[in-house]
Parts: sequence; C-alpha cells; structure tokens
Amino acid sequence: MQTLAVVFDQPRQLSLRELTLASVGAADVVVDIDWSSISAGTERLLWEGRMPAFPGLGYPLVPGYESVGRVVDAGPDARVAVGTTVFVPGANCFGDVRGLFGGAARRIVSPAARLIAVDAALGERATLLALGATAYHAIRAGARLPDLIVGHGIFGRLAARITRALGGELTVWERQPLRRGGALDYRVTDAADDPRRDYHCVFDASGDAALLDTLILRLAKGGEIVLAGFYATPISFAFPPAFMKEARLRVAAEWAPGDLAAVLDLVRAGALSLDGLITDLSPADRAADAYRAAFDDPSCLKMVLDWRTRS
Repeated sequence: MQTLAVVFDQPRQLSLRELTLASVGAADVVVDIDWSSISAGTERLLWEGRMPAFPGLGYPLVPGYESVGRVVDAGPDARVAVGTTVFVPGANCFGDVRGLFGGAARRIVSPAARLIAVDAALGERATLLALGATAYHAIRAGARLPDLIVGHGIFGRLAARITRALGGELTVWERQPLRRGGALDYRVTDAADDPRRDYHCVFDASGDAALLDTLILRLAKGGEIVLAGFYATPISFAFPPAFMKEARLRVAAEWAPGDLAAVLDLVRAGALSLDGLITDLSPADRAADAYRAAFDDPSCLKMVLDWRTRS
C-alpha cells in the first residue's frame, strides 16, 4: 500500500509525497486519517532542528502524533472493528522514512492496541485528546491543582479548562494580547499586572526555561512548579530564592492511556469542552503553508490538516 504523507526531509524542508506502508500484521489495523493536528511545541523543535536527541529521531521523518481516522482494514487478531473512529498517537510504518511520530499521513498501519476508540461526533476536535491527556497527567500527578498557569496557548487553555473541570480556581498569565481572549471562567492577565506572590502550584505551559527564576519568586513557601512544557535548553535557576521559598520542581512526563480515558470521561460528562480551540483547518495538500502558519502566526492557536479529500 501507498500513502500520502508529510515528510520533514531535513530542518525547515517539508515535502508532501507518496510513501510505501509496512505490511499489515495479524494484530494490526489500517486507518484512513481524516484529521491530523500540528504541535506548535514539539513539532516546531523538529522543524527547526532543535529537538534534543531521542531514539528514532532523524531525517527524513513523518511528523504528527495527534490524528483521528477510521479503521478500514484489520488483521485477524486485531481487537478494533472496521469502521471504528480512533485516535492515533502516531505510527511507525513508513519503511526508511522515520516515524518518530508518524501521524501526518492519509493512511497508516498500526498495532490495534495503540489506538483509542473515540466518538465520531467529536470530528476534528478529537485531535486535541492527546494534548488534553498530557495536561491531565501533569495536573493529577501533583498534590494540588494549579492556581497559576503560565501560557494561554492551546496547551495552557486545555490545562485551565481541566483544572476548572476538577474544581480548581486559577489565574493564567499570557504575554501576547492576541491570546488573552477565549477564557472560560478563569482570569487571564499579564504577569506584570499580577501582584500575587503566594501561588501554591504553578503550571508552566510555555516551554520557556528562562521563566523559572520569575516563577520561583511568585511561589508561596513550599510551593511547587510543574515543568509541563518541553524544554530544548538546559534548565537552571538561582538557588537563594528557591532556598528561601523551599520550592519544589516537578517534571511532567507524557500521558498514559488512563489519562486519555479520563479526559474522554470529562468530555462525555460535559465537564470539559473542546470547542473554540481549533482556529485553523487546512486541506492536507497545503501542508507547507499550514505548518508555517502553525509555527509563525500568533493568531493560529491550533492548526489541523484535513486529509479527507485525498485518496
């Protein structure tokens, strides 16, 4: 089988081309992707060539780990039925082209066990589930809910909505005026306009390692900072303020299947809305323009590629 896929040939060079898929194993399924979203964090690091070394990293590679599609074929041992709408957290099925993430393609082959059935009515909003699960994982791993979230991009908004769904009260900091709108029942402000210095749990959704000293100064004694973004530069901080605050730092790892299931439960219960978070929808054959907009346009909160018109 062949598939059309986005390929990062090398940093800052993208192509859209036909690739040969791996053969379908007994426990595998074939999924026709309807939508794949673009991560303006991790995928930007791949695009710019700044991604820290990871197993499987290299070029050329197929990006994307937030995809949704329909199962169109299944091996005899696969436990996902043909016709099921599934969330696809990436795939590694492109032969010599690396699939470190591998979800930005019209068709993929994947072990059925990696996929998660979702409500088809969610449509393209289901691409947000992995990011929501990442935020949920970072929030629930701590002893307290965040009372300050730094960054009101897509990740910060999901973290804020999940915090409210879990009963938390919070403030969000955002430097860019364009991104201060869209809050649901929480306050968004510039850090310069917020005098508080007694936050108990600061959730950093910015990925900016240079903010750490500023955040430490805003903690209550014994407060915690959750490093929930992905940081391409070494983390460092001035020790004396951290010593005076008895500050704690916690690094959030990637989501687990239970986290995604919990987010789905919140969505189904009406406690978590995924509405108003996807700002841009682009045909897949305009992928090059879409990736540039996702990375460079501050008004683009979340870009999703639509693969449904491709054969």
